[in-house]
Amino acid sequence: MRHLKIALAATCLSIAAPALAGPTEDFHKLMDDYWAANLKDSPILATQTGVTTYDRELGVFTLAEMDRQTAEAAADLKRLEAIPEASLSPADQTNYAILRRTLSDAIAGNRFGERQMLFSTLGSLHQFWAGLGEMQPVRTYADYDNYLARIGQVPAQMANMADISRKAAKEGFVQPCVTLTTFEPTITGVIAADPTKSRFYAPFAAPKPASVTDAQWADLQARAKALITDKLNPSYQNWADVYHKELAGKCRQSVGISALPQGKEYYAFLVRQQTTTNRTPDEIHQLGLGEVARIRAEMDALAKKSGFASREAMIADMRTNPKYFAKTPEELMGAAALMAKTIDGKMPTLFTKLPRLPYGVKPIPLETAEGNTTAYYMDGSPDAGVAGTYFVNTTHLDQRPLWELPALTVHEAVPGHHMQVATQQELDMPAWRKYGAFFTAFVEGWGLYSERLGIELGIYDTPQKDMGRLSYEMWRACRLVVDTGIHSKGWTKEQAVAFMKDNTALTDKNIDSEVNRYISNPGQALAYKLGELKIRELRTRAEKELGPKFDLRRFHDAVIGQGAVPLDALDAQINAWIQAEKSRA
Repeated sequence: MRHLKIALAATCLSIAAPALAGPTEDFHKLMDDYWAANLKDSPILATQTGVTTYDRELGVFTLAEMDRQTAEAAADLKRLEAIPEASLSPADQTNYAILRRTLSDAIAGNRFGERQMLFSTLGSLHQFWAGLGEMQPVRTYADYDNYLARIGQVPAQMANMADISRKAAKEGFVQPCVTLTTFEPTITGVIAADPTKSRFYAPFAAPKPASVTDAQWADLQARAKALITDKLNPSYQNWADVYHKELAGKCRQSVGISALPQGKEYYAFLVRQQTTTNRTPDEIHQLGLGEVARIRAEMDALAKKSGFASREAMIADMRTNPKYFAKTPEELMGAAALMAKTIDGKMPTLFTKLPRLPYGVKPIPLETAEGNTTAYYMDGSPDAGVAGTYFVNTTHLDQRPLWELPALTVHEAVPGHHMQVATQQELDMPAWRKYGAFFTAFVEGWGLYSERLGIELGIYDTPQKDMGRLSYEMWRACRLVVDTGIHSKGWTKEQAVAFMKDNTALTDKNIDSEVNRYISNPGQALAYKLGELKIRELRTRAEKELGPKFDLRRFHDAVIGQGAVPLDALDAQINAWIQAEKSRA
């Protein structure tokens, strides 16, 4: 899964401008204005894309600001719809369709009261801000000074977040109690009595850059310690107190988003937004049941072939046999790093072009690891000089089997998220699409499709690893059933957990964390399987129509070579690619 960055980047748009010479010029001016306003209103995103203009700013997080940005979106949509789409080039018609969808979703999403739900165990602004020093470049004195100015604004925005959360709670927009059992430590875990141990201090714990004098370095470190002790720690303690005294007790017993005001309409919106399709929750639920039955049959066959009496017997052994689990966090990280580098060496067999940006492997920070997912990927930036990161959860080692690392790594690192995101960052396309356009169905669909590519890479070299791969696919199929079950059909958490436990090889801790995730983030989990099935459908179509002319590497280049797009746009692009391949010598 891609983690906080995209979810927390505000959708910010531009003010209408007078018409220019023609449709193409008008459209290009609109795209430029849109991106310029986006960067101004999302200063962290600007820094991560190499734009330094707003390096001292954090961004404003208020309901009034959300409304202002939505008004800009409405003005830009009106401006966009005045441009005749048919008069644009094919590439710009794609840009037009994606911008129209982005603007429309921004406008539609802001009308729901659920916009005020700013925190969950999965992610919150306070966690995002605590990691700023690890995700932006700091090389010069100005960089460090800008960083201190930026984090100095965290307390004010934390207060805004608390105010919005109080208002949301009064109106009934609250998270379910069952998902919040590990939330408070994500706040208090950031507070460090020794400021040099704070995550905010990370840039100053590194070696001093040669361009910074000893006196400057001492001054920067002293300012950082004072800021952490006098401003940041108290602001986090205040947020913890607000949560503990005013919000925790107002959590709800129901788990489905439909129980909230406007909940059914909001879930329908999320399903359309996340899947980029018009499928209904009922249709997706039935699709999920069909996929579960298909994959279960494959798991049964693998277990029998491997000498086990049943699928259940094989999974029970995989869940409990000590030989499948690391004994220390270092052992787990070493195994994850080895798997990542092994796959790196096989990448030229899948693509003709590889991105320049590397990625690293790190443990998930301890204060957020407890209730977090098994692993996630964080974007890097070639412009800002920041590598991508494959984060691995090193808590509860008896719940992190080594046999899941192959499927996990191909999804989160390569050929999954890092390959797709880093490739997109090098494409010749408008910057707003390169860095700001994110479609879960495409991005996570590619990640899940990448798990299947592990078969061709030969990394599922034991029956347990292959069962792990099937279990991961089953996991995503179960999501279709569980997410719609919880948010559309009134399922309880216990029903969802039982369904997951019966059909996947995931350990109990992982299942609990995953079900909490679906409860906290409605609709997002649906995108994976729908996107993967579309890519597999397109590959089958290309293989059939091209016959001996089909080149898997070129097909993969074509799928990710246009950046993240809605699934209908991907379908059209691959159809065009197939026709071009037919005429290729």
